[in-house]
Amino acid sequence: MSVLRMPVLATSAEILGPEGPLKKILPGFQWRIAQQQMAQRIEDTIQHTGELIAESGPGTGKTLAYLVPAMLSGKKTLISTGTKHLQDQLYHRDIPLVQKALALSIRVALLKGRSNYLCLDRFKRTRLQRQNLTSAHDEQLEYIASWVSRTSVGETNEATEIPEDASIWQLVTSTNDNCLGAKCEVFEECYVNQARKNAIKADLLVVNHHLFFADVALREEGFGKLLPGVECVIFDEAHQLPTIASNFLGNSIGAHQILELCRDTRAEEARERSQVANLESSLGECERRITELRLALDDSNSRIEWHEVYKRAKFRSALSKALQAIGGLSEVLRESAAVGEGLTRCCNRCEDLHSRLYEMSEDLRDGDHIRWVETTARGFRFHETPLDIGRTLRALLHHQNKSWIFISATLSVAGDFNHYQRQIGVADVDTQRWDSPFDFQNQAILFIPDGLPDPRDASFVARMMESTLAVLEASEGRAFLLFTSHRAMQEAYDMIGGLGEFEVLVQGVAPKRELLDQFRERRRALLLGTASFWEGVDVRGDALSCVVIDKLPFESPDDPVLRARLRAIEEMGGNPFMDYQLPTAVISLRQGTGRLIRDVTDRGVLMVCDPRLLSKSYGKLFLRSLPPMPITRDLQTVTRFIQDTVR
Repeated sequence: MSVLRMPVLATSAEILGPEGPLKKILPGFQWRIAQQQMAQRIEDTIQHTGELIAESGPGTGKTLAYLVPAMLSGKKTLISTGTKHLQDQLYHRDIPLVQKALALSIRVALLKGRSNYLCLDRFKRTRLQRQNLTSAHDEQLEYIASWVSRTSVGETNEATEIPEDASIWQLVTSTNDNCLGAKCEVFEECYVNQARKNAIKADLLVVNHHLFFADVALREEGFGKLLPGVECVIFDEAHQLPTIASNFLGNSIGAHQILELCRDTRAEEARERSQVANLESSLGECERRITELRLALDDSNSRIEWHEVYKRAKFRSALSKALQAIGGLSEVLRESAAVGEGLTRCCNRCEDLHSRLYEMSEDLRDGDHIRWVETTARGFRFHETPLDIGRTLRALLHHQNKSWIFISATLSVAGDFNHYQRQIGVADVDTQRWDSPFDFQNQAILFIPDGLPDPRDASFVARMMESTLAVLEASEGRAFLLFTSHRAMQEAYDMIGGLGEFEVLVQGVAPKRELLDQFRERRRALLLGTASFWEGVDVRGDALSCVVIDKLPFESPDDPVLRARLRAIEEMGGNPFMDYQLPTAVISLRQGTGRLIRDVTDRGVLMVCDPRLLSKSYGKLFLRSLPPMPITRDLQTVTRFIQDTVR
């Protein structure tokens, strides 16, 4: 890695100092002692190939605190972020700023998952076989054709005229299942292939957690060559790692994969023409059996332990017939595969899906995993998830001779990192906290309304909204209402959506980024959201002056993975509530709280409507974990604070 260092400033702390080069080039740069200290600690960790868990409160400037030492280190570094949006921000804004300020000459690359890149082969095939497409798809294909002539990287988010959730993207992007790899006719021009080549050559690579764990789990060729050469890995928004790793480091198979195989097989048959007599009937039989299997599950939008589902005779029968249908399709595809590479690939996929579904259908007895079923309105997915994700992560990450750095604003519980360390499988590792420089004593107030019922009471949401409306009137809207469930969010929306006093935006009616843009632009706006709005959302200034949280964010006791993990903790002699449920909820509440104060000039009210915060002994742990701000139960005190400080 070629790095041109500044001639005088030798350390990251000096570069981030009050007279450093970033001050001259970065608009609004503010010297922060916590940022300097954090950067120096990260620099030392990288130099000594160590491990560090670093908690950095809002406003400390954590991005520059890890970018500067990483880019100066001379080591090949991988940075993994929480979202694709943060990836883009790092790659297109933050990294170029540091490069310019420090005159650094390093190779930087951005790598996303397959679905973020146009597949030239599937795009070509879709255009040739468009007889079954809608007129909207036809128009979108022509727009993509025009865009292809201009793009150099093929990232679908560049095609701004087509929504990111448009169904056309499923037809013109690839998955690990349907990609032909090196046997593809346009492999050398492939955008994914080009992105991976750039990634392997890069001195600094930016990915996201989903891609990191998905590709590690799949052992895909491109990423498999990449990680061994990396000398330093930095996880930003590292609090997300246990959940994301759980989703990817197990095993899963769903209806969508099987139905997509059937669709792709028809497309390949139309192109390669095996003309095997019973191929179409086998595809139809497979699709029917998958539909019947979904109907046999009954439940919609639920998560159920496998043994509960397997008790049902109707489900066992439907599963057996689905396995027979997929097995029958495999036999037919073996005959069809002789005519071409596309049908050969479909045959291999079918055999793999049949094998995995068969393994899923058997009893699980190893005690290290939980098997469960997830249903949606039209589909299903069978999962096998590690019970102890910490042990899995320890085996995956910590045996390699690399620097591992975990960074987030919320990793500790009342200053203690033990819970997070257990989650990622490390005991003996350096930890450090840097508090936010914001003056929460004067910038914010915590309002815990008096007289509300227990959150389990049927009247809770209605009573909560009565208390909330008085605060919203005082703040003139400008509020996030964060809920722990979609049901509660919808009930609240039904109460205030038609009042006309506020501009009410609700999660699900538009993409997240569009909702946030509307919220910033409109007066007296309210935004109602669930989990995805509790973190990774940054609204500064007067647009946001109040954050309302309905209740303490304990995970649903009905979740099958949670139930299994709690049982395992109890069987080992631990306390499931104190060891897992409570610290997890504390970190989630800290994330929601972090939406309120995002700058030194921000002012606002945090309203937590759960009386258990004061009535239960464990409420003290939540309060000790929140920023130090005044607490009140008096509405008039809140109103005066808004009038004197916020408005």
